[in-house]
This record gives sequence, structure tokens and C-alpha cells, in this order.
Amino acid sequence: MLLRCELLKQLEAKGIRLTAQRRALISTIQEATTHLDAASLLKLARERDPRINRATVYRTIELLKNLGMIDELDLMHLHGEKHYYEVSTQEGHLHLACFGCAKIIEFATPAFDRLKQEIATKNNFEIQVMRLEVGGNCSACIAKREKYLHEQHKPCPCG
Repeated sequence: MLLRCELLKQLEAKGIRLTAQRRALISTIQEATTHLDAASLLKLARERDPRINRATVYRTIELLKNLGMIDELDLMHLHGEKHYYEVSTQEGHLHLACFGCAKIIEFATPAFDRLKQEIATKNNFEIQVMRLEVGGNCSACIAKREKYLHEQHKPCPCG
């Protein structure tokens, strides 16, 4: 994964203007421990610089997407049509989306890399982007459901 300073240096090397607001947004994206949507990004970035506005968020997201520095994910359309953003990496990984609590778990495995290589080889195809999303329930939601079933002795209304 790119370090924040490397990401900023890459932008500077490309001659991209880096205002204080844009630096705050890039730092927020880079340091995020969860996948952020635009509204969450705005809220967190405003903790660094209250002058940041929604237009700056969307312009910066679009810039970073166009430069291949962040990926846009819709993640099983959790919470409607929200899009989430993460720093692009060279490592392939899957996203497991919990339908119960909307938690996103990243999972990397050599099997995913082998699948990508097999698809490319068998189809003589140069893969530039490959995403895989898996929807279901995380361990915390499974435990919550099991506890409910045990206590109620009847089916859980949450699935």
C-alpha cells in the first residue's frame, strides 16, 4: 500500500496542486481503517480542516480515481447506492460485506491471485481490475442471531 507521503509526492510530481484541504482529504483517505463513503470522508476530513466542503471532496475523489490511486466500490449496495473508497493497492483482495451490520472485511488469499492469473491466461486477457464481493453475515451477527434463537426459541426476524 502507498504511504501517505508517497501518495502526496506522486501527486506533486504530476504537478497537481495540493491545497491544505486536498492534503487533509488525502491524509484522511490514506489513514482510514474502514471503507469510507463521501459523507464519512467529508466528516472525518473536517476534523482536520473545517473549511473543507462537499465539492472539494468530490473533485478530489474524482482526481484520485482518474489517476488510479483510489478504488471506488459499491460493496453489495450496502445502505442503498453508496459508493465506498479505498487506496489502490497492488495486492488483490476480496470484500466480504455483512448484510447484518454492514461491516466490510478485506480478505487476501493466494487462491484469488491464482484465479486472476488463470482467467488472464485462458482468455489471453490483460486484467487491469478484478473485484470480488461476497455477501453474508459476519461472526458477530451470526453470534447475535444464535443468541436470539437460543433465548427466544423461535426464528430470528433478522434472518
